[in-house]
Amino acid sequence: MDQLVLMVAGMHLLACACAAVLIIHAKNAAPTIPWRAPEGGSDDGWGNDRRRPQGPPHPSGGGIPLPDAEPARVRLRDHRRLADLNPPRERRPAREPVRVPARTD
Repeated sequence: MDQLVLMVAGMHLLACACAAVLIIHAKNAAPTIPWRAPEGGSDDGWGNDRRRPQGPPHPSGGGIPLPDAEPARVRLRDHRRLADLNPPRERRPAREPVRVPARTD
C-alpha cells in the first residue's frame, strides 16, 4: 500500500515539474509579431480574407419561388394524428380468381 501511495505521489510531482518547465519556457519565449497587411495592397487576391468588400452585394430580384417554399399539405395544430388528417389511400382492387377452363362436349 505504501508503494502505491509513493508511486501516485511521484507521478503527480513529475507532472507538476513538467508543467512548471512548460510555463517557464512560455514565459521566457520571445513575443510574436502580429501580422500586418503589405503597404502595396495587392497580392493578386489569393487568400486575402481581411479586405472589406468593394460595394454592397446586388439585391436579389423576385425570381421563381423555391421548391421548398410550398406549404405542407397538412398542419398539426391540435391533438389529432397525422394519419387522421391525410386522406386514406385507395386500395388496389382484388384480383379475380384464376378461371379453370371447363370442357364442353
